[in-house]
Amino acid sequence: MYQLAPNIELLFTEAGDYHDRVRAAAGAGFDAVEMWGPTGVDAPATPKDLPALKAALEETGTQLTAQLSEPRTQFMIPPWDHSEFFRKLDEGVAIAHDLGCPRLVVGSGTGFGGWKRQVQLDKLVEIYRKATAQIDGSGITLVLEPVNVRVDHPGSLLDRTSEAVYVARGVDSPSFGVLYDIYHSAVEGEDMAAELENAGSIVKYVQLADAPGRGEPGTGSLDWASTLGVLRASGYDGPIGLEYYPTTASEASVALIREVAATA
Repeated sequence: MYQLAPNIELLFTEAGDYHDRVRAAAGAGFDAVEMWGPTGVDAPATPKDLPALKAALEETGTQLTAQLSEPRTQFMIPPWDHSEFFRKLDEGVAIAHDLGCPRLVVGSGTGFGGWKRQVQLDKLVEIYRKATAQIDGSGITLVLEPVNVRVDHPGSLLDRTSEAVYVARGVDSPSFGVLYDIYHSAVEGEDMAAELENAGSIVKYVQLADAPGRGEPGTGSLDWASTLGVLRASGYDGPIGLEYYPTTASEASVALIREVAATA
C-alpha cells in the first residue's frame, strides 16, 4: 500500500489556512501531506505560519513528505549569481528539520539559448554537487524535478526524466535523487516503465496528477491500476504526492487513487 500525501497548496483548501488543511487531510484519513515552499502562494511576500503548521503536523501525527527549496532559481540565465540559492538552502534545511520534512524539491530553471544543452546539464551537476556538500550530514535529501515544457513549464531546461537521472548520477550523493512526476512524464510522452528502469533507485520521490488536464486521477486518460503497477514493479515504495488541481471537493477527488493505491 502506497502512502499518499495530498498537496496542501491544492487540496483541502476548503478548510482554510495551511494548518487547517493539515487537520482536514488527517480528518480524511491521511497520515502525510506535502507542500510547496515555506512562502504562501496566495501572497508570495507573506510566509506561511510555520509554528501553526508545525503544531498541526505534530497534533495530528502527520508527516510532511516534501517541500520546495526557495527561491526558485534561474541557474542558467545571466548573470549566473547563485548566492541567494545557496544562502536560502541552509534556511530551507532548518525549516525542513523543524517540520520533520525529509526532502527538499529542487529544479533546473529555464534553459539558456547561449549554451549547448550538455554544458547546461553539466553545470547543474556542478551546482548540485556544491549544494549536497553544503548540507552534508543534515539528513535532508534534495530531489530534482524534471517538468514538462509542452503545457506547464515552457522553456524549462529539464523536461526529460533521463536527463534528471544524468544529473543525479553526476552528483553521485546519497543525499540527491530524482522526483519522478507521473503527470509531467506522461505529458512529455515518456514510456514510464523504461524511464523508471533507467532511473532505478535514483528515484527518491514521486508525485502524480492525471493527464491530460492535471486533475485528480480519473479525470484524464491514465490507467491508474496499471500506472501504479508499473511504479511498484520499478521497486519504488516511498510516498506519493498528490499534486493535482481537483475538479471536485478534495475528499471526493481522492477516492479513486486511494482505492487503487490500497492494493498497488
